[in-house]
Amino acid sequence: MLTGARCPFVSVIIPVFNDGERLKLCLTALAHQSYGLENFEIIVVDNGSNELELIKTTVLPYSNVTLAFEPTPGSYAARNTGLSLAKGEAIAFTDADCIPALDWLEKGIKRLLDTPNCGLVSGKIEIFPKDASCPTAVELFELTTAFPQAEHLEQMKYGATANLFTWDSVVQKVGNFDETLKSGGDLDWGIRVYEAGYQQVYAEEVRLKHPARFSFKEIRQKTIRLAGGHYDLLERGLYHFFHRHTLLFTLTEQKFLPKSLLKEIIFLIILMQDLIPPINYVKTSCRSPKLTTWSEKSKVAWVIFRIRYISAWAKLHLKFGQVSIRY
Repeated sequence: MLTGARCPFVSVIIPVFNDGERLKLCLTALAHQSYGLENFEIIVVDNGSNELELIKTTVLPYSNVTLAFEPTPGSYAARNTGLSLAKGEAIAFTDADCIPALDWLEKGIKRLLDTPNCGLVSGKIEIFPKDASCPTAVELFELTTAFPQAEHLEQMKYGATANLFTWDSVVQKVGNFDETLKSGGDLDWGIRVYEAGYQQVYAEEVRLKHPARFSFKEIRQKTIRLAGGHYDLLERGLYHFFHRHTLLFTLTEQKFLPKSLLKEIIFLIILMQDLIPPINYVKTSCRSPKLTTWSEKSKVAWVIFRIRYISAWAKLHLKFGQVSIRY
């Protein structure tokens, strides 16, 4: 257990939008942390919920919880409001629908302290279905593909803000989240941390649980939101997300390829990635030990094909004038 000088004060920031019931589970888990209630505060930021009275009632019993309000739509705007109120030397981000392990804070802070020049710690997000004995096709898809934190950190230099730790000093140096983004803000912020020269670590032991999306409507909404985030990153010249196309960037840096043309080429590439049948993605997902029958594997394959084409459809609509939304 961390003690004394090794227990920096932590600000836990939780955006919430119409999710009062699951926020109760999150706050209950945080109330029983091994880190010690005197060592952290919780800032719940309501982002325009229709059920505001439920949110107020939910946070009322907790002496170390502050309820703030951010009317600008989007979780990144809400997180920035939380950062403006934070008193902690360390910052921990999670979401209202997450259930942290009882040693979540202790393990997260330990990794921050044990990693020299640490910019962020990305923790494990364990997905769970409503009924483990009878998961839906969408839940099976989520169980095998959602929140690959280690992969995202290694390949794209970011961690999802559902389970993320950092220092206040890092935020002061690299800046807040881009609150104009409805999705992809954690990617943009993580890359800024990386480019500032900080270490980034994935910590398997820093665990929390996240419910799988249950219905196709929910996964469709998520797909459209993610497509909007990717498109917005591209439109604003934030090409980091597409860093795999190094030859294109080299040509641009050497003035052989205008940036405007680079943007159009990358858009066509990501659109084609959605339109080409995702055979390799299906094969990789279906090898998951969480899928034990051919029926489960076929359900996941069906979801993958559908969301790929929904993503392409959403990006084309954005290209022809629609704006991204948060749902």
